[in-house]
Amino acid sequence: MGIFDIHAVRKDFPILEQEVYGFPLAYLDNAASSQKPIQVIEAMNDYYRQDNANVHRGVHRLSQRATDAYEGARSKVRDFIHAKSDKEIVFVRGATEAINLIAHSFVRPMLNAGDEILISHMEHHANIVPWQMLCDEIGAKLIVIPMTDRGELDLSTFDDLLTSKTKIMAIGEVSNALGTINPVKMMTRKAHEKGIPVLIDGAQAVPHMPADVQDIDCDFYVFSGHKMFAPTGIGVLYGKEALLEEMAPWQGGGDMILSVSFEKTQYNVLPYKFEAGTPNIAGTIGLGAAIDYMNSVGIEALAKYEQDLLVYATNKLTAMDGIRIIGTAENKASVLSFMIDGVHPHDVGTIFDQQGVAIRAGHHCAQPVMQFYGIPATARASFAFYNTMEEVDALVDAIEKVQELFA
Repeated sequence: MGIFDIHAVRKDFPILEQEVYGFPLAYLDNAASSQKPIQVIEAMNDYYRQDNANVHRGVHRLSQRATDAYEGARSKVRDFIHAKSDKEIVFVRGATEAINLIAHSFVRPMLNAGDEILISHMEHHANIVPWQMLCDEIGAKLIVIPMTDRGELDLSTFDDLLTSKTKIMAIGEVSNALGTINPVKMMTRKAHEKGIPVLIDGAQAVPHMPADVQDIDCDFYVFSGHKMFAPTGIGVLYGKEALLEEMAPWQGGGDMILSVSFEKTQYNVLPYKFEAGTPNIAGTIGLGAAIDYMNSVGIEALAKYEQDLLVYATNKLTAMDGIRIIGTAENKASVLSFMIDGVHPHDVGTIFDQQGVAIRAGHHCAQPVMQFYGIPATARASFAFYNTMEEVDALVDAIEKVQELFA
C-alpha cells in the first residue's frame, strides 16, 4: 500500500461498517480478538468452494491444491517470524495449546520435585495454569518475577531468580492487561547464559510489531491467529529444530505417524509429528492470508500508526478528571486499561456498548495483575491499525457519558 491509508484499510473490514444502538461501531477490543479483512474471509471461502479436501493424504487434484495452500501458509509463517525452516513451524489451535504442548512434551520429562519454572507476575492465565498443573503433579515450584507499580517487570532480582533449578523461563512479550512490552531479548540472553531454555508468548506482540525469533534467540515462540486478523482455532508453535526433534509427540493419531503396527509406531518427521489428526485447514489458509495482508499494509507502518493511536488516547484520558490508567510502562503496545472513579468496569463496559464502543471489562485472564493493583477488573481499550482517532474520541465521549450517569 505504500503510505499508510486508514480509509483504504477500513474498507477491507466489512464488519466495521455497522452501527450499534444507532452509533457507528468503534471496535476497541482487539486484544481479545481482532476483526478479519475481506481477503482472509475470501481465502477461506475459496478453499471451501474450490479445494475442500484433506491435506497430505490424497493423490487427487483437490487434495493437492489444499496441501499446497496449507504448506504455503507454513512457509509464510516461517518468513513472518524469521524462523530458519518450515520444520520449526507447528500448527496448533492457539497459543494456549502451544504452551500446553511444551509443558507436556518438553518440560515434563525433565522436571523433578524441587525444580523451578520461572514466569512473570503479568502473565495471561494460559501461561500460568499449565505450569501450575505441572508443578502440582511433579512437586516443582512456580517462581514469579515481580512487577512495579508502573506495570513493568522488576528485574532487580532477575539474575538471582535464574538458578540451576530453573528448567524453563516462560514470558509474555506484551502484557494483554497492561500493554507493557517486556525486554524479552535481554531476558532470553541472560537465561541462556545459565543454560535455561526460554518460551516467549507472542500472542499480543505479533499483531502489533515485527517478530524475529532468531534475533530474540528464544527456544520456543507461540501465538494465536485470531488476535492477528486471522480465524479462530489456529495458532503457531515455533521451536528450534533440534529441540523439537528430541521431543515426543503430545497427541497420537493420523498424520503424525510414518507407520503403525500393534507392536510399534514410528512417528512422522517434523513438524508433522506434532500435528495429529485432520488440521484446521481453512483456518491455516486464513492465517496465511492474514500474513499476506499485514505484509501488504506494512508491519512497521501499522506499528507506528497504532503507537500514534495509543499516545493520542493516553493523552486524552490523562487530561480527564476521575480516570486512573492502569499500567504506565515506558514501552507499551496498543492497550489502554483504566478505571473510572466510583464505577465498576462491568458497568463501564455496558454503558460503552450502548454508545457503540466495544471494549473489554474484566480481569482479562490476568487475575494476578488485578490482585497486584488491588482492583477487581479494568476497562480495557485495545487498538488495531483499522481504528481511528475519531473512535478514540468516541471512547472519550463514552467515558463522559458514564461520568454523567454516575454523577
